[in-house]
Amino acid sequence: MSAHPAKLIIATRESALALWQAHHIQARLQALYPQTLVEILGMTTTGDQILDSPLSRIGGKGLFVKELEQALADGRADLAVHSMKDVPMHLPEGFMLAAIGEREDPHDAFVSNAYARLEDLPQGSIVGTSSLRRQSQLQAKFPGLKIESLRGNLQTRLRKLDEGQYAAIILAAAGLMRLGLEGRIRQRIPTELSIPAVGQGALGIEINAARTDLLAILAPLNHPDTAACVEAERGMSRALAGSCTVPLGAYAEKQGDHLHMTGFVASVDGREMLRESLIAAAEAPEQAGQALAQKLIARGADRILAALADGAAH
Repeated sequence: MSAHPAKLIIATRESALALWQAHHIQARLQALYPQTLVEILGMTTTGDQILDSPLSRIGGKGLFVKELEQALADGRADLAVHSMKDVPMHLPEGFMLAAIGEREDPHDAFVSNAYARLEDLPQGSIVGTSSLRRQSQLQAKFPGLKIESLRGNLQTRLRKLDEGQYAAIILAAAGLMRLGLEGRIRQRIPTELSIPAVGQGALGIEINAARTDLLAILAPLNHPDTAACVEAERGMSRALAGSCTVPLGAYAEKQGDHLHMTGFVASVDGREMLRESLIAAAEAPEQAGQALAQKLIARGADRILAALADGAAH
């Protein structure tokens, strides 16, 4: 196959943010390969359809990628664009990540119409989030807050805040910035208060593993420093059997030849919270993540995870 395919089709969810991400990759590819027609195939996923249950209860973040993978498998699309934080830690057989793009701001964002910072919320304030990771960290630091489930796309979540259903909501800063809604961010929550989700702020490009012809085409979209950080974070999560049914987070930053990495595991109510950090060689990101997981396990992370699994089974 020539270096410049005649046509490339990008599969994406149809939320405003997912479409922004797909158009961003479309523009990058169009600039790289002007003679290639780059089209977008919008799809509705199961995760977009079931909005009345927390993700952890209906099967996790994989629900946002399954239909897109089906389109890759049957050849309707050549690549799929995902938020890396939505990509399951183990891709199904037959699929691979071809590139991880440069990371946008990885922090969680505090969004409120009445308060400037998390610390300003009065006891009993209702805070909306769909993430067990955010919930456990909030409950650990601010036990007086009332955390309630918040599902739906970004616009839906903001509307619910504006209608007064919540005193504040927590969202990913990257999504707000990408949609030009940076003005809604009252506080970028420091990682001391909220360690981001694994891969938060980074885009991943998934392909059918048989399509090795696409690797060279997509290689220019890969950002090696971001890829190393995200691989380290995913390595930790994999070693701890992480999914969105488990409150855990990890954040790695590349400094010189090293990754500076912090991760946590917690009980949902935040009463048990284990947090560890390490500095490791950047050329072995997966091992760095595994080493951080081992530090957490040494302190009892496996006991917390077993209790969570036990609770989910009943």
